[in-house]
Amino acid sequence: MTLEEAMRSRHTVRRYADRRLPGDVEEQLKGRIGQNNRERGLAMSLVTENTEAFDPALRLFLAKGVRNYVILAGRDRPGLEEDLGYCGADVMLFAQTLGLNSWWVGGTYSRKGVGRNAAPEAEKLLGLIALGYGASQGVPHKSKKPEDVAAYAGEAPGWFTKGVEALLLAPTALNKQAFTLRGEGRRVSLSCDNGIFSGVDLGIGKYHFELGAGKENFDWT
Repeated sequence: MTLEEAMRSRHTVRRYADRRLPGDVEEQLKGRIGQNNRERGLAMSLVTENTEAFDPALRLFLAKGVRNYVILAGRDRPGLEEDLGYCGADVMLFAQTLGLNSWWVGGTYSRKGVGRNAAPEAEKLLGLIALGYGASQGVPHKSKKPEDVAAYAGEAPGWFTKGVEALLLAPTALNKQAFTLRGEGRRVSLSCDNGIFSGVDLGIGKYHFELGAGKENFDWT
């Protein structure tokens, strides 16, 4: 499965089967996380066979079976939110290519529980990605129309149209899809107005647009 195929097949899954991650899958995930950490100066980490990410009530009703997760964290600095959104999206879709399901968690996790398992250099926690073998494959989220979020000066080229389609597959806080995308020639700009989640959602959106449009076809402005 390619990353693009993973993007189109991945849906949010909040309940997971009682099944451990195979050793080779765990090692591949750690490798991908490490690569992203080095490229963007982050402190993401994989935690396995651990239930501290959620309080007991949430584990019973909302996050049943979640025992594996990626902590989204780094040193507190400008641009951290966008970088974690971008790299978290890469890890999440890579996990899908390995046959795993996922759930991007922005605010319902236990900060104390996650903090106990974070890397030493993780000054700021911005959420987590729950991973595992889902009790189901999830369902597509309700999506806006392309014209609700994007506009191109003139006739939009195919790469732009594909990029918008990919953007609308991105997971966002409260599923608001609060994107504004503009294109002219090779120049593309993307902004996101989703309150405290704007930076993370912007990074996720940029990753998805690049995956759909092809980074070689345009330049961010």
